[in-house]
Amino acid sequence: MGNNTGSSTSADALLQRRSCGVLLHPTSLPGAGGIGCFGKDAFRFVDLLASMGMTYWQVLPLTPPACGNSPYSAFSAFAGNPLLIDLEQIRSESSSSTAIPGKGPTDSCSVDFERVAKSKMKWLEREAAVFLATADAPGKQEFWDFCNQTPWLHRYALFMALKRRYKGRSWDTWPASYALLTPERYEKASVDLGPEIGIQKYLQWQFFRQWRNVRSYAADRGIAIIGDIPIFVGYDSADVWGNRELFLLDAKGKPTVVAGVPPDYFSETGQLWGNPLYSWEAMAQNNFGWWIERFRSMFELFDVVRVDHFRGFEAAWHVPVSESTAINGRWVTAPGVKLFDALEQALGTMPLIAEDLGVITAEVEELRDRYDFPGMKILQFAFDSGPTNPYLPHNYQRNCVVYAGTHDNDTTVGWYDALSDRQRERVDYYVGGGDDTVGAIQALLLRSVATTALIPFQDLLRLGSAARMNIPGTAYGNWGWRFEWEMVPADLAERVRIQLECFGRLNPRG
Repeated sequence: MGNNTGSSTSADALLQRRSCGVLLHPTSLPGAGGIGCFGKDAFRFVDLLASMGMTYWQVLPLTPPACGNSPYSAFSAFAGNPLLIDLEQIRSESSSSTAIPGKGPTDSCSVDFERVAKSKMKWLEREAAVFLATADAPGKQEFWDFCNQTPWLHRYALFMALKRRYKGRSWDTWPASYALLTPERYEKASVDLGPEIGIQKYLQWQFFRQWRNVRSYAADRGIAIIGDIPIFVGYDSADVWGNRELFLLDAKGKPTVVAGVPPDYFSETGQLWGNPLYSWEAMAQNNFGWWIERFRSMFELFDVVRVDHFRGFEAAWHVPVSESTAINGRWVTAPGVKLFDALEQALGTMPLIAEDLGVITAEVEELRDRYDFPGMKILQFAFDSGPTNPYLPHNYQRNCVVYAGTHDNDTTVGWYDALSDRQRERVDYYVGGGDDTVGAIQALLLRSVATTALIPFQDLLRLGSAARMNIPGTAYGNWGWRFEWEMVPADLAERVRIQLECFGRLNPRG
């Protein structure tokens, strides 16, 4: 299954026994600096999970966000987000004396991404320059070993260096000699931008070495990490820029069709995501090597991977690039079986969670079940139809992962408060809530037959809509929520642990 360094248990055991975990993105951790990171609060959070008897910590994609600070829109499908780097750890190893920006006893419960990025990146780039000029031999050796062992790194670093040269503009607006890079221009640009490329590589080295420490610490305490892989990549990314032949682009590098989903219950015009679509024919010619490397890199970061928009591996909605909505598209079949056969042959058993929400066909279910991937159940979707609704717990099968809601939903408190009186009455009757419907919902999910239950941390803290992570379809104001340790009740771990033991979900290593 690739290099699962730090894995807390074998791949075969993951997702196979009754267990529970918590969903919290690292940016939501507390601490000074304006954004959660891989510092001491990450280790403290792992300790909290272990004391609860949890088995999993689920995170969102850790890639460097592009549009709207969304972790689902990234400059690379392989690289890490430098804003998650803990500056204190670098300071402890550095010969520099530059003050850490934004350090203070408390911080806001919302990330100011623009402010944090400006101050943190400036500090990190300065530290990178100091390291590259003055680091001792062991430090330099560790850095160069990382560079030599990371096949995607140089292309990504060159992409980001060029992006900086051209003031952050999308790669398709660069001069053609750089936008449509040839091997000769690649070599020349690598020399011309050497110092900036070195800084970008340093940032990735620090990200991966710090995350490796967090993951190893979690594994030692029986906590496995669930990561997240968006099926599509952003157009303005190193992946598309450096692999144009693998995407449906014209001779000038422009998309001919883009991704989305057709009109449904949630939207009369569908959702036009705008991501470029894959040339599966080109990918099959080298036995899906790009996908193999992508999943291999995911399993170097995580123990389990949630695959966002899994149905796209069976068929994807292709919308002509000239369209302004997703109405006039068509389903185009994808080679899901051939792809996953190639992945399993290269990487072995892969513990994956298939995000199979929305309108799912029999063909998608067949692909999911062929590899025994658990699908997802969301309780907030359960009460808009009758007793056959697949999201009602009495309709669950064992091999599934259940949530009250995900990062795209309101918190359970916020969702319940927004229901009509009639809807609340129906929910109360089903869950047997009494005076504590939110608590009863959590207990209902924990007692369900679903093998795995995952709880957003906001729900454990009983927080309302102000703690919501994302509102789909809105470009701004998302992803910024953070908690403070003062929000965590002193008896939370004990109460949760009792529940997990009662419903057979207690981590045996806890």
